[in-house]
Amino acid sequence: MLKDHDSSAIVAVSDLDRAGQFYGDVLGLELADEGKEEGVLVYRTGATQLVVYQSEYAGTNRANAVVWGVGDDLAAIVSALEAKGARFEHYPDIGRLEGNVHVAGGAKLVWLKDPDGNILHLNSM
Repeated sequence: MLKDHDSSAIVAVSDLDRAGQFYGDVLGLELADEGKEEGVLVYRTGATQLVVYQSEYAGTNRANAVVWGVGDDLAAIVSALEAKGARFEHYPDIGRLEGNVHVAGGAKLVWLKDPDGNILHLNSM
């Protein structure tokens, strides 16, 4: 039924201006559609999109909200995020920590949070 249709990630935020600065300036995503009057920002991310919308329930998800598979670009992306002041999450039960990168088996994994506490995940897969 849905296998031939595209999907996109959607993240709730409490403040669209603050979220716009984080997703645009820190993460470097390109704004594809701005609907601030409707409480929505849509960003291009690869061949998909990320919908950021204003909600009173922002930041209540305690699991990954968005995942990017960035392959061999992981180290460069982490360095760029570090330079922009991104704060990374560390989970001691997941592999070994090398700087801000968890190494688990053949995978390299990184987590950070947006200003509302939504968990964003980057991996080398």
